[in-house]
Amino acid sequence: MTTTIEKPQVLSLEDFLTQPETKPASEYFNGKITQKPMPKGKHSVLQVELASAINQQAKPNKLAYALTELRCTFAGRSIVPDIAVIRWENLPRDEDGEISDRFNRHPDWVIEILSQDQPMTLVMEKILFCLQQGTELGWLIDPQTKSITIFQSSSLPKIYLAANNEMEPLTMLAGLDEYHLSVQDIFTWLKV
Repeated sequence: MTTTIEKPQVLSLEDFLTQPETKPASEYFNGKITQKPMPKGKHSVLQVELASAINQQAKPNKLAYALTELRCTFAGRSIVPDIAVIRWENLPRDEDGEISDRFNRHPDWVIEILSQDQPMTLVMEKILFCLQQGTELGWLIDPQTKSITIFQSSSLPKIYLAANNEMEPLTMLAGLDEYHLSVQDIFTWLKV
């Protein structure tokens, strides 16, 4: 008797992109699909407040646009950062001059907010992957430890802890340098 073992089929990126979107979003890498965790209260507040704060500073001068849950497909991977900040000149536009539904490049600044049941190493890997592809800045916000880790390709990660009452301005995307946010400012948004 002969037994045949079928190899699991690996889904191509093109096939993945034709599938219906999931809630929460699914991401694609190396033929594997992973679904992001469902955001909870702290995650949602930080995501909305931070995107809004960035847009208040960046949009009026057409410097950048902070977009939540934007699917970014590049370098054989399709990710959905919690916040993708895109420089104005890099915003995808359709033939009508409106923002395009497809974004086929890396974000200029990627921001991830860690969920309780999300492995930190996988989120860090996603940020590092983005940096390798040309992303300028990455933030990993951890609501549990009230910390923000800042990643740049030119330096080692730097960790800011709210418990240390740090008021030092966090590193922002070049061009937004005059806008100051501290780790304290960000975690104050959780008080309602």
